Order: sequence, then structure tokens, then C-alpha cells
Amino acid sequence: MTYCVAMRLNSGLVFLSDSRTNAGVDHIGTFRKMSVYENPGDRVMVLMTAGNLSISQSIRQMLSERTNAEGRSIWTATSMYEAAQILGDAIRAVHDREAAELGKFGIDFNVSIIFGGQIKGERCRLFQMYSAGNFIESHDENTYFQIGEAKYGKPIIDRVVTPTTTLDEAAKCALISMDSTLKSNISVGLPLDLLLYNSDELAVTRFVTIDEQNQYFQMIRRSWGAQLKRVFEAIDDPVWDAAPEATLNVLSSSSDHSEPVRVPPPSNIAHNAPTMPRQILAHQDGNSEQAH
Repeated sequence: MTYCVAMRLNSGLVFLSDSRTNAGVDHIGTFRKMSVYENPGDRVMVLMTAGNLSISQSIRQMLSERTNAEGRSIWTATSMYEAAQILGDAIRAVHDREAAELGKFGIDFNVSIIFGGQIKGERCRLFQMYSAGNFIESHDENTYFQIGEAKYGKPIIDRVVTPTTTLDEAAKCALISMDSTLKSNISVGLPLDLLLYNSDELAVTRFVTIDEQNQYFQMIRRSWGAQLKRVFEAIDDPVWDAAPEATLNVLSSSSDHSEPVRVPPPSNIAHNAPTMPRQILAHQDGNSEQAH
């Protein structure tokens, strides 16, 4: 499996991918999921893939060579939307060639792709591609896409990232998102590829491959869990069976008469009322008496 995330911000684009393709007791494969198509001064496009590795590699190679009906390729497309259409055509071409044969061996045609970048003369754009070759585009209401093991790293992005988030803040959030995924899922693993693209640069200027020795990612891994624990411990425990006006953080109000859905025992099972524990009632004079 894998985890890839990309963000489209007012200031540019952020792409982050892991490199694990197969997790098991005795077999872990490492292949880089990010590919960059760059013609400095004219266009920068980034492709990240998840799913069947042989399918994604075929699509990646075909994309660099394929032309559409008008004779344009991703290297000559006039917009990122047209480039995404060319990528969709490449996905469908690989499907037409491979899907039936894969099906004979019980293998689904499974691929997910994030594709984004900028072509001179238009803004940065970001797309999520599907196995059928169709796609959706990121807008301000949805500033990011994830593919692969997305669920573990999603909450932090939802709470932090907006179109006005800076590239460095977004990179930090993406790395925390990745760390959360690494913590919870063995099928995602180092090294990572991180690319930050500034709007209108039309060249890759900030890229890093992150391994276990990377100082910043080591700091993220150490501090994020510790910070979460401190925040957790600072939140008060719930208060049960209290009047809301009497105290804060009431979870169960004294006037709350809600009950769980109870499943009755079989009729042949004897019903015994629970025995109340014996309590000791203390008196002011120091004596005590037993009560049932």
C-alpha cells in the first residue's frame, strides 16, 4: 500500500508520498511513487500513484509519450485540464490493454493518481484521477487530495489546512499526517518524497527525500506524540450524573433518563436481581452501622 497527499494553496502546491509498495512478514518493497514532469520556465507537473505497481508504472511511461487527437501531449498541452485529460486517456489505454488479462488471474485494475502542477499562463491546479480515467479538481472548498491509506492522516489536515496556509505550514501538516499514518499502518513506510512548488516559479526548487536520519522528520516524530498526550491530559475528564448548572463538562445529566438498547436473556436463564453491596454509613460520633 501507500499514502500520498497533495495540497493546493494560494501560494502553491505541496506533494508528499511514501515509498512502500508491499508490506508483509518477510517481504517489503520500496518504490518511489512521485514522478516530476518538468520543462523549466514553461511547466511543472507532478504525478503520485497508489494501487497496482505494474499498472501505475505503465501509465507513468505512457503519459510521457502519449498525444491526444489534436497532437498535443502533456509537454505541449495548453492547460493543466488538458494535461489531465491526456492522463485520463493513458489510464484508459492501459486498462484496455491489461484489464482483461489481469482479470484472468483474479487481479483488479486498481490505480489511484494525484496529478497537479502549473503551465505558464494559468494558475496552479490539482486533480485526483480514478481507474476509469475520470477525475475531479481541487477547489477552495477542498484544498487537498489523498490516495492510499488516507484515513489516519486526514483529521489533522481537515483541522489545519486552508487556502491561505503557507507552503511551509502545509508541509509541516503533511508530514504530521504522514507520521500519524506511519504510526498506525505498517503498509506505509519510509523514505518519503516531499516537493514544495511556489506559484509561477515554473521550476522545482524545493524537493527532499526523507529517510530515518532526517532531522526535521525525527523532530516531528518525537514531538507530535508528546504534544498530543499533553493536550489530551489537559482536557478534563467527563462528569457523570450531575446538573449542568452545577458544574462544567457534564457528560450525563442528572435529568438524563436515556437507556441502552437491551437484549433480554433467554427465557430458560434464571433472572437474579443484582445484590447491592453492603455499605458502611459513618456518623459524626465516630460510630458506624451496617446498611443493606
